[in-house]
Amino acid sequence: MYAFDLVKPKSLSEAIEALQADEAQPLGGGQTLIPTLKQRLAMPSSLVSLAGIAELVGISASGGVLTVKGATTHGAVAAQTDFPGLAGLAGKIGDPAVRHRGTMGGSIANNDPAACYPSAALACGATIVAAGKDGSREIAADDYFQGLFATALEEGEIVTEIRFPIPQASNYQKFEQPASRFPLVGVFVARFVDKVGVGVTGAGENGVFRWEEAEAALAGSFSPDAIEGLSVSAEGLMGDIHATPEYRAHLIKVMTKRAVAACA
Repeated sequence: MYAFDLVKPKSLSEAIEALQADEAQPLGGGQTLIPTLKQRLAMPSSLVSLAGIAELVGISASGGVLTVKGATTHGAVAAQTDFPGLAGLAGKIGDPAVRHRGTMGGSIANNDPAACYPSAALACGATIVAAGKDGSREIAADDYFQGLFATALEEGEIVTEIRFPIPQASNYQKFEQPASRFPLVGVFVARFVDKVGVGVTGAGENGVFRWEEAEAALAGSFSPDAIEGLSVSAEGLMGDIHATPEYRAHLIKVMTKRAVAACA
């Protein structure tokens, strides 16, 4: 570690102002950032803590949309009952300590290639709301995720809330790396009146993505058998000590079928 300033703003406007300093970085739950600092892979001049900002915490449901404020913890998301599929996803993140500290906004802003929330955001067609020195703006999930650890956020912007259209049925299935509980492959399936979303995390070389062929097949017949004849190409999938691209391709189909079956 090394010396840096810790800023604890009490409001969103104060946080945005503090983030305009050179090399300032926001601090959510710190589940990714703190280990990164320990390894000296990031060296911000100051950390701007979002933990004490009341307006960034909370969950509400209205008009068929679940709104989760950026600094809301995984544990709180797991406890809500308006969107059971998202609650199930949040309840599988890490362990109780991680779920108590980690936040949805931090996860969405970091866009780790093995993070769970991005798959739900893509599958549901969520809207990410970001605030910065030029005001607030809304970003569609399809436009927001732009590659490994890359998003549409501009310098100094904060994820203030994520708005999820609530599907008729949904489920998240992941094949876990036993030590970290990160998914080797995670699939979120969301069924709406007029469409089906399938978001895949943990597998793509460019991060989270939608399996559009499965979406089309499931829109016609929402059952595991609907994707039996489909296959996932290993091209563009990650390979590492845990799984080859070919095995991840196999897991995408298996996890999708399980998620569809669990929606019934």
